[in-house]
Amino acid sequence: MTEAITVEPAATHRHVPERPPLLAVGVMIWLGSDLMFFSGLFAAYFTLRAHATVWPPTGTKLDLVQAGIFSVVLIASSPTFQLGVWAIERGDRAKARAWVIISFLMGAAFVGNTLYEWHSLLSKGFAPHTNAYWSLFFVMTGIHGLHVVLGLVVMLFLLGRMSGSKGDPGETNVYQAVGYYWHFVDFMWIGIFSCLFLLKTG
Repeated sequence: MTEAITVEPAATHRHVPERPPLLAVGVMIWLGSDLMFFSGLFAAYFTLRAHATVWPPTGTKLDLVQAGIFSVVLIASSPTFQLGVWAIERGDRAKARAWVIISFLMGAAFVGNTLYEWHSLLSKGFAPHTNAYWSLFFVMTGIHGLHVVLGLVVMLFLLGRMSGSKGDPGETNVYQAVGYYWHFVDFMWIGIFSCLFLLKTG
């Protein structure tokens, strides 16, 4: 009697590409629209600058050293936050929280300097209605400052979410999304600082 042996076909394992989290996709789309908004500000700046004989206007006084120091502080908060991203991806929540706090303090210091700078300029008679340059200065630094403040608020919510002893499945994705936003804010400041403090005509 011959026994029939049935051979089961080998299970086929298909590689399913990992999809990016919907939160990350949404943040990227939002940042894309935000980039278009900032592009409009830069376009206005360069249009006015192109028609000016002297830029910035005569009598413009800015503290380049102080602004440069706090610009470095803000830009440095981008790699510190990224260290937090890598920490949360490794599962080291304690270090991830510490890097959020460090980045928050650096961002808060930048906002504090912006407010001090505004107060100092206004007390010296430089206001948005003084001329086109000062209009752009207050609009560009003000809108960017609001973006920084929003980032700080989100960091506080992130710290609140991470306050427990155990993380949740979406914690890493949220941390990464906040990182995308913070990197964008820092990158935008490089352009704004260059336009307002560094680029000059004769």
